[in-house]
Amino acid sequence: MNNLLITGGCGFIGSNFVRYWLAQHPESRVVVYDKLTYAGRKENLQDLWDLPNLSLVVGDIGDLDLVRRTCQEHGTDLIVNFAAETHVDQSILGPLVFTDTNVRGTHVLLEVARELCIRLHHISTDEVYGHIRDEHQSVETDELAPRSPYAASKAAADQLVQAYHITYGLPVTITRGANNVGPYQYPEKAVPLFSTNAILGEPLPVYGDGKQMRDYAHVYDHCTGIEAVLLRGNVGEVYNVGTGREMTNLEMVDIVLSALGKDHSLVRHVADRPGHDRRYSMNVDKLRSLGWEPKYDPRQAVAEAARWYAENRSWWEPIRSGEFREYYEKQYAERLAEGR
Repeated sequence: MNNLLITGGCGFIGSNFVRYWLAQHPESRVVVYDKLTYAGRKENLQDLWDLPNLSLVVGDIGDLDLVRRTCQEHGTDLIVNFAAETHVDQSILGPLVFTDTNVRGTHVLLEVARELCIRLHHISTDEVYGHIRDEHQSVETDELAPRSPYAASKAAADQLVQAYHITYGLPVTITRGANNVGPYQYPEKAVPLFSTNAILGEPLPVYGDGKQMRDYAHVYDHCTGIEAVLLRGNVGEVYNVGTGREMTNLEMVDIVLSALGKDHSLVRHVADRPGHDRRYSMNVDKLRSLGWEPKYDPRQAVAEAARWYAENRSWWEPIRSGEFREYYEKQYAERLAEGR
């Protein structure tokens, strides 16, 4: 695993993984393959581009010829696939692009990996399990029950990855991550949205009663979990990555406001999104069996993420003043006007 192709490496989790992997494995050569869509930004790795063992190829994972040529030219022996459309709200507004990238794009990567005998690691999500009832925690063998276009596209990609292992013997692994938070997360997601809104003194649009349950995990712990699977995991297996602990979204909001020294009066309860899963919760014992432990508990993860946005306004302010504003108005203006 000396020559990595990291797809989506300019995105949130991908860029954090690039940073982590190069720090831990400086002998590796890393090619970041990214379409540079709205959430994939070269700036996320701005201080690393001069490294001799890091390069960028701008491209779509759905472009089979370019993916194949890139892997051949760089002698790729491991593909780590972070490339995806990831926001549930965006998938409700425009679902077809999620199928194009998350399903067909993953399929293209699998075909190239099969042709060139490359190991592939696929990044998935706890949302493929759907709403988790009672006290159950999802385990890797649970039935997939996605309830949004985003989750359905990721579940389909998971099944393709597993099918290529069963049918062709392709060496694959999958990690299903909890709700990640941390540096460089595009501010459409809850924690960066609420953090930047609070910093700007704008209302925080909390869906419904805010009692949806989530496992908020620091992106650093996701990166170390992926590393553990790559180095010590079993080929063909799926591993959950999270903290194994959950909190309500209202608790998350309280942590954000407290970390930033802001008042709870900024909270606005707004109309919930369609099909909003009430609870996610994962059992992470399988990953722990590889000797992995999370560094952060959920409260620490959320607080540290909120503080990062307070300390890095130069990163997110240009985003908030650009095309993001059009999306924000479309998504929240009416909800906020009717909220309480």
